[in-house]
Amino acid sequence: MTNFRTPAAAQPAPPLAEPGGDSPAPDRRLGQAAAAAIILALAIMIGAGLLRGDWMPPMLRLPAFGPPWQLNVRVSARLIVSVLWVSGPLAAIGVGAALVAVRKGLPVPMRTLLVSAGIAAVAMAVLPPFGSTDPLDYAVFGHIVALGHSPYVMTPKEYRHLTHAVGVPLDWQRDPSVYGPLATAEQYLAAELGGASLAVTAFWLKLANLFGFAAIAYVADRLFRRNQAARARAHLLWTANPLVLWAAIAGAHVDLFAAALGVAGLLMIDRRVISRPVLNAFVAGVFVGASADVKAEFALFGLAIAWSLWRTPRQLLAATVGALAVLVPSYAWAGIPAIRVLTWRAQTGLGWGFWGTIFHHLGIPLNDAVPAAVILLIPVAWLALTRMPAGLDDRPAARAALALSLAWLLVWPHQYAWYSLMVICVLIFFPASRLDWLALIWLGIMTYADMPGTGTGQRHTLGNAILHLQTGNLDKIAPAFMLGALVAMVIWCFNRQWNATRTTTGPASP
Repeated sequence: MTNFRTPAAAQPAPPLAEPGGDSPAPDRRLGQAAAAAIILALAIMIGAGLLRGDWMPPMLRLPAFGPPWQLNVRVSARLIVSVLWVSGPLAAIGVGAALVAVRKGLPVPMRTLLVSAGIAAVAMAVLPPFGSTDPLDYAVFGHIVALGHSPYVMTPKEYRHLTHAVGVPLDWQRDPSVYGPLATAEQYLAAELGGASLAVTAFWLKLANLFGFAAIAYVADRLFRRNQAARARAHLLWTANPLVLWAAIAGAHVDLFAAALGVAGLLMIDRRVISRPVLNAFVAGVFVGASADVKAEFALFGLAIAWSLWRTPRQLLAATVGALAVLVPSYAWAGIPAIRVLTWRAQTGLGWGFWGTIFHHLGIPLNDAVPAAVILLIPVAWLALTRMPAGLDDRPAARAALALSLAWLLVWPHQYAWYSLMVICVLIFFPASRLDWLALIWLGIMTYADMPGTGTGQRHTLGNAILHLQTGNLDKIAPAFMLGALVAMVIWCFNRQWNATRTTTGPASP
């Protein structure tokens, strides 16, 4: 069994060769090529965002001054989308190559990458939402609350008919909010700040995501400040990963808000030195309860804390009280409709994954995929909890959260690329292993399958060729990789070959 028992922050970074010494200069080509691919992918994504009005529905009414901004230049939508599709694989290849360089001890220009990623994150935040129409739906839900209605009852279509608002997406227009009360509160606050404009409301939501994204990056940077390899790896998987920026900032998905709260809770309970264990457990429960109060799937983080505290009843009770202190009042305020949507939420997501392919060939109704996934999820989650690498001694809750969220991600039939934020935000605090490659490939394939993320509103513009390619990605390529990822993880759980080798030379350069 491969274990990781030494806290990563305490592992000293190996010394670099002294200038003028006998050691040969390290080969910088791989790290530089990886950085170039990442920066080019970010540039393409930002360019697409600047030209959003030419390819991304719905049409938005932007403010005369202040963000969000976009360029009013006429460019072919097919050209933009074709170039945009290059950015997805380019980003995955760039991040993967940089991770290889880090593991081999080759220099990677991390300072250049972090500056570029920071600029890209800010640029994406001040552009209108692109790559997904979800932030505009969030904005609609916030405006529904501002009007005195419930977003769990009133649909975006009803809101559009009531207010004649510009910018209401066609996708999900007949569906009420499927997000928790705390997400609704955030959306309401953004609506109050944004006024009548859905675009400005979405900007405030993107700004909140930017702070959450930066908070996770900062915490990872501080925890691994004494270990160059772990620090570079965390930033490559999260901070400088264009695929994460595409989902978290460009698309401004609510998963990022939930992830930031969840990580805070997991790290609170997993601190190496806890002066007041019961108080820490209570605060951790509050954060994780708030995370689940944003998006229900993050209740898995609560199960992870329970798994790590089952031998300490007082701490377990304190964490439970903390979570309920958030969830009970918020759902009491939101009412029965908010609880009802939780059951419907299980049926929403990108296609049916590998379940759809298998069930189609067997002639089984697709609706049976959800109960089949529930049955399979239990043993896969148990395998992950009991056979994944032990991780760090001071972070058992983070390890359990990674195991549970990864099992859910790989088994559940309805998925989007941004759902993997739940996995990656914890994975960066875990030692390097084959899980890095699994998460990166899964995110890359799912991002590519969902690009350009225009939904149904742009079919007449993109043309049959692009639509045929996108349909092929959704129906054939992505499901095959999803099944392959699940099989790979199960095999690794049985043979425990996690390939967690330690870096032997300094991996990063300024």
